[in-house]
Amino acid sequence: MAIEFDRRNVLKLGATVGAGLAIGGVPASSAEEPKSSAAPHVKAAPIDPVRIGFVGIGGRGSSLVRLLLELEGVEILAVCDLIEERVAKAQRWVQDAGQPKPTGYFPGETDFKQLCEREDLDLVVTATPWRWHVPVCVAAMKAGKHAATEVPAAVTIDECWQLVETSEKHDRHCVMLENCCYGRTEMMVLNMVRKGLFGELIHGEAGYMHELREDRELLGPGPSIEWRLEHMLRRNGNLYPTHGLGPVAQCMNIDRGDRFDFLVSMSSKSRGLNLHYAKRFGADHPLAKHQYALGDVNFSMIRTVNGCTIMVGHDTQLPRPYSRINTVQGTKGIFQGYPDRIHIERDGAGHEWQSPEKYRAEHEHPLWKELLERAEGKGHGGMDYMELYRLIQALRTGTPPDMNVYDAASWSVVSGLSERSVANKSRPVEFPDFTRGKWKTNPPLGIIGA
Repeated sequence: MAIEFDRRNVLKLGATVGAGLAIGGVPASSAEEPKSSAAPHVKAAPIDPVRIGFVGIGGRGSSLVRLLLELEGVEILAVCDLIEERVAKAQRWVQDAGQPKPTGYFPGETDFKQLCEREDLDLVVTATPWRWHVPVCVAAMKAGKHAATEVPAAVTIDECWQLVETSEKHDRHCVMLENCCYGRTEMMVLNMVRKGLFGELIHGEAGYMHELREDRELLGPGPSIEWRLEHMLRRNGNLYPTHGLGPVAQCMNIDRGDRFDFLVSMSSKSRGLNLHYAKRFGADHPLAKHQYALGDVNFSMIRTVNGCTIMVGHDTQLPRPYSRINTVQGTKGIFQGYPDRIHIERDGAGHEWQSPEKYRAEHEHPLWKELLERAEGKGHGGMDYMELYRLIQALRTGTPPDMNVYDAASWSVVSGLSERSVANKSRPVEFPDFTRGKWKTNPPLGIIGA
């Protein structure tokens, strides 16, 4: 029997239990495609221009600030970071874009609270290390601002509930910036799913298979332990699920007709980091001698209420090429990524894979059709530009963003649930229903153009 979670049990678990995520599926939509976006629990008036405060100007934050400055209807009025030089850099970028110098907040860890309290902001964006995502978003929403955060939105189950309940109480959007949902091929596949080319979806596979042994979020100068390596030292589970899961969850209408029901998770032993750092720094170096909690490879299997399955992988400590797996499989066909390939039963391809380019002209997502030249090459092949464009467009028009706080919670909570399953010999663990039953009537994400 699956381990049950209700709100009260979640609060008792507190920060000791991680958050987790999953994916599931429902039958493909009818011929009449849904045109609505995410379920609009937030009723927000149009905002134009969108006045932004930005928290966290590291590598990821720097990229997002510069992309935001390329968008129409955006004003960056405040920037915040622990390091003064980063704040000054962001201020120069804003001025170079023809806007007034934004107010800088540094060097205190909680200086973001002062930023959030400003009365002249509409949106607060955070690209900080994971532990600050929820504090920044909660402070922003309590102060009457919409919030957007890098991934994952939260680390623990309780943090996921904090985001949901704060968003509902203060009627503010809380959007997770899952850029992989805006990849050109991912959006084409979503369009094909909505048209019924894959039939009823049955299974999905996703993952974050990305060697990180030399990543700057693991190793600092010296080398020293950075924030991401701290998670590997003390946590064992599927720590970074949303990149792979997000696109599959949208295809499968998670929290919009189906929802994640339960998962089981299993981790391998840990060898990769010790062996790599021994070779890199010597066998007696502390990084080579640490006992890392995170298994080198984790796979979590999710089942949805409607009976679909999803396999989610995490593999960052061994040598390997990058992959998010990115598979959706239905009663009429299958798409699989890395390398991209497709098989549609109606096309009589037998046991052969076809190139997705065969379907590009007819099934390209309208957003990419309209914005290809503008987006291509701007942040992870254009997906970064697309996600920011859609968020700003939604706020300027007063329409629901493509992703809401329930997506942020459901996609992020996989990590904590997987930790609990791994710690209990891969026993099933149930997902909280962050929508409190609204998943049954929430409309699917529509195919929306520019």
